Amino acid sequence: MTSNTSIQPSSDASVLQARGITLRFGGVTALADVGIDVRDNELLAIIGPNGAGKSSLMNVLSGFYQPQQGRVHYRGQDIKGRAVHEIAGDGVVRTFQGTHLFANMSVIDNILVGRYSLMRSSMAQAFFYFPWTQREETLHREAVEEIIDFLEIENIRHQPVGALGYGLRKRVDLGRALAMEPKVLLMDEPMAGMNTEEKEDLARFIIDVREAKRIPVVLVEHDMGVVMDLADRVAVLDFGSKIADGTPSQVQADPVVIQAYLGAGA
Repeated sequence: MTSNTSIQPSSDASVLQARGITLRFGGVTALADVGIDVRDNELLAIIGPNGAGKSSLMNVLSGFYQPQQGRVHYRGQDIKGRAVHEIAGDGVVRTFQGTHLFANMSVIDNILVGRYSLMRSSMAQAFFYFPWTQREETLHREAVEEIIDFLEIENIRHQPVGALGYGLRKRVDLGRALAMEPKVLLMDEPMAGMNTEEKEDLARFIIDVREAKRIPVVLVEHDMGVVMDLADRVAVLDFGSKIADGTPSQVQADPVVIQAYLGAGA
């Protein structure tokens, strides 16, 4: 496998596809003609040194950044230029490096926030608590309880998030993303700052998301042990360009990747 001629997935198998993505900030090119495919029912890891463009690519895929060149297609539809909440509502859901949770709210209420885009009752209807709004709230709370059970956080469901340890907060963050009923889940360094036990716990739930819920996952991660254990395929960025794309074993053995990222001793 070589840098520019490495495995290129068939577009027919792609759920989310980016082609020719070029993103500039003033005179700085964050991404240069980057193409990437997310296949149905796969876990794709995106790796690279700091400043390689990984988070920028995630921001483009989720609509937070608009590239100067290139296209992003989700299930055959061009989503470039669409509002972030519309893209998320269609199923491309994003988590961030930090936890953007409401510290004073309970676990269950934080996850319930993720159901907002799926709610049909208006503010006035919710205020007067009409029978159909009661039924809708019951259905959404049942969905949240299923997520709480799935993530094994039943015993903390009523605790304020601010009182939880970092690993549990990240699990709640994942729960809120799952509450949006993603069709593709983009996770930007979900294990940053975690200890080994917390990483193992979250890795197990990421595998369950992919296998039990059949959701394709795109994972930006620096821990190579995690990447090699979890990923079906790995894309490597360096200075804003994609230099490799293949299976973990192929990428791990690629001399271009070794030189750019993994190090001579890898």
